Amino acid sequence: MPSKLPVYAARCALSYRIFFLLLWAVIVYPLNFTTVQAADNTLTLSDAMSRAMAQNPRLQVFDLRLDGLQGRRITADLSPALEVGAEVENFLGTADARGLVGAELTLTLSSTLELGGQRQARVSAVDSRRELVEAERRAETLDLLGQVAQRFVATLALQEKLQLAADAVSLAQSTLDIVTRRANQGATSQAEVLRARAALTQGQIEQSRLQSELVSRKMALALLWGDTSAEFGQLQGDLFQFGSSDSFETLFQRVSDSPAIQVYASEQRVREAEIQLARSQSESDIGWQVGVRRREDTDDFAFTAGFSVPLFPVQRNRGEVRAARAARDEVRYRRETTLLNLHSYLFDAYQQRQQSIAAVERIRNEMLPDLSEALTQTREAYESGRYSYVEWMAAQRELLAAQRALVDSAATALLNQALIEQLTAQPLADR
Repeated sequence: MPSKLPVYAARCALSYRIFFLLLWAVIVYPLNFTTVQAADNTLTLSDAMSRAMAQNPRLQVFDLRLDGLQGRRITADLSPALEVGAEVENFLGTADARGLVGAELTLTLSSTLELGGQRQARVSAVDSRRELVEAERRAETLDLLGQVAQRFVATLALQEKLQLAADAVSLAQSTLDIVTRRANQGATSQAEVLRARAALTQGQIEQSRLQSELVSRKMALALLWGDTSAEFGQLQGDLFQFGSSDSFETLFQRVSDSPAIQVYASEQRVREAEIQLARSQSESDIGWQVGVRRREDTDDFAFTAGFSVPLFPVQRNRGEVRAARAARDEVRYRRETTLLNLHSYLFDAYQQRQQSIAAVERIRNEMLPDLSEALTQTREAYESGRYSYVEWMAAQRELLAAQRALVDSAATALLNQALIEQLTAQPLADR
């Protein structure tokens, strides 16, 4: 019977390539980060994902596992081995059996006839494990790409915050210049100059802290493709592009077909194959042997033959079948538990994404215009002597806090969007 492995391997390879194309659409397109060729020393999300898929050690081990299973399949497909034996009887005795006078030499050839389709059951068990490893690789790949997307978003958000910190330092410097000019004119006290200078120093310290954190975030991102140094500079992407979303019920329906759940379907097939293997081993194997015997005293030759059958194999193998069934039934309950956990994760991510998108819209369309206008009016009032320095600083802090809240809300929305797409293995909706 010809082996089905080439056809099976080709089918797996094709489905694997299609899967990666789907993953590309799942993660890159929904987040709407640009996939065009980035400028020198910049990094896009698609660049980060392609590097991680090509170089991350977590994915490389699956090729070794598949190679090991290929070796096991070769072994499982072997017929029972032939054995050659030799036996000498009636020698080194007394009287007529002294020395080799009465010796009998027997040469035998023996093996086993496997019944119950044991060979095919062994091969099927290995093939089902191969399918499980492929499913695990798909789930691991999706998990890795989800990590890349989340670290990319977090780093991009920090990059935005660093720009806000630079703007805050510039604002603090401008404030110090205005306060100093007013102090020189005698319109305000020198204490306000000192406070403005301290505010500038505090802004510079915060800017330095964010720069250091950004270096660490870039390193964490680079580690996902095995680099120990971040050779890229800026990240390229849009932090404020979200798109639409399907209902929660539709999203959860997709979870049941995601790679995380398909692993259990593959494991279920492994357990079914193990049950069939255990049942096949309940059949009695027939041991046989043939040989030739020579009598030293008469110089005669004769053929020998024999067979053996184990007694009560079904009863002796009943425990293995029972254990295999229990392992199969356990998979179903673990799948149900995982679905419940995924429901919880998906619901939290869905709610946080919806709330964060709403917060972004309100901050951008309501808070920022109001606070920007309030800052302008407060500055003018301060310069004309109608408002105090404290009121002007309060207006600045409120605007800066709203800008940071805008970045935080956008990042939260995209982080939860990446998690939703990782759980469902599909884009949220058409843009």
